[in-house]
Amino acid sequence: MLFPPPLPQGATEKSLGRVETPPEVVDFMVGLAEAPRGGKVLEPACAEGPFLRAFREAHGGGFRFYGVEIDPKALDLPPWAEGILADFLLWEGEGDFDLILGNPPYGIVGDASKYPIHILKEVKALYKKLFSTWKGKYNLYGAFTEKAVYLLKPGGLLLFVIPTTWLVLDDFALLRSFLARTGETEVFYLGSVFPKRNVSAVVLRFRRGGRGLKLWDASSRSPFLWDTYPEWKGEMIRFETPKTREMEAKGTPVGHIFHIRFAARSPEFRKHEAVRKEPGPGLVPVLTGRNLKSGFIDYETNYSGLWMPRERAKELRDFYATPHLVVGHTKGVRVVAAWDEKAYPWREEFHLIPKAKAPEDIVAYLNSATVQEYVATLYRDFVPHLTLRMLERVPILTREV
Repeated sequence: MLFPPPLPQGATEKSLGRVETPPEVVDFMVGLAEAPRGGKVLEPACAEGPFLRAFREAHGGGFRFYGVEIDPKALDLPPWAEGILADFLLWEGEGDFDLILGNPPYGIVGDASKYPIHILKEVKALYKKLFSTWKGKYNLYGAFTEKAVYLLKPGGLLLFVIPTTWLVLDDFALLRSFLARTGETEVFYLGSVFPKRNVSAVVLRFRRGGRGLKLWDASSRSPFLWDTYPEWKGEMIRFETPKTREMEAKGTPVGHIFHIRFAARSPEFRKHEAVRKEPGPGLVPVLTGRNLKSGFIDYETNYSGLWMPRERAKELRDFYATPHLVVGHTKGVRVVAAWDEKAYPWREEFHLIPKAKAPEDIVAYLNSATVQEYVATLYRDFVPHLTLRMLERVPILTREV
């Protein structure tokens, strides 16, 4: 058995990615849980075992209870449950559990993240080697999900409350495909249920074996089945409606009309010899998302603190030299578009270069209530910002297309 690495002194719940689960969410998940009498029930990252305690209270004894916890100070299970001090992702438990349920840690291992988990940096390389779904800026809850699936017996059930980001982000494409291949997936959308936490959540209910996807809206007191996808293969999970399907059937995707590019990043600008931190003759502001408005661009205000000659911006990105469409990446889950007629340097946002002649009313259309409703319906509050995959699928319904 692989035991956890020694935790640095002063390790906290936040540094381990632990988020306390509201009691009503625990109760909701226990109501979805099931296991045969005498079956094995496991809670990963268990601490004091809130899910084990709630399941036993609701379903009684007659089960074998286990909890795995990396932090010796947090492990505090009742006598009827076996506590295991180990890194769950490295733990060599047998794959014969009837039910696994809980709230795995949230965060990205390493420094380059808004939600970093620093104390596990030394084992990140091993995690990446062990888990086939690890991709990009992978969140720790994705690896916990893959590991839990491996520990289920055929027909076993997994219940995790996890952020909504995995529904749509490319970093979780391998995880979605893995779930689609190995069992039947149900997703219960909860929304923002963690007090004082800027995270939207779902309950993943996964049964090993079977196939297909069921999407539930559980954001109200009466959860209801939104849609079923019997042939789901791991595609993005979205709240599709007849209207969004009709728009996508009739329209031309943005990605078919434009090449979508990313702006140069701050380190690239700071390394460039022509970039200055003070204004001067012949210099223009390096623009950011704050300069982008719905239908127009503020070319005057400098939010980046950087200036450079406009004619040299093409040395960072060749498309800066040509007027093109700019769409917000940092504006939330909505579409904010404007035409950059002056071809300024940008530090942020999506930059769309027409593959052919762009529709004349493209800016007004992308900023329209129709497009905002389309995006909000499909993606709700899954992620903080519009993503490339969302943008490239937006259907263009203008007459010029």
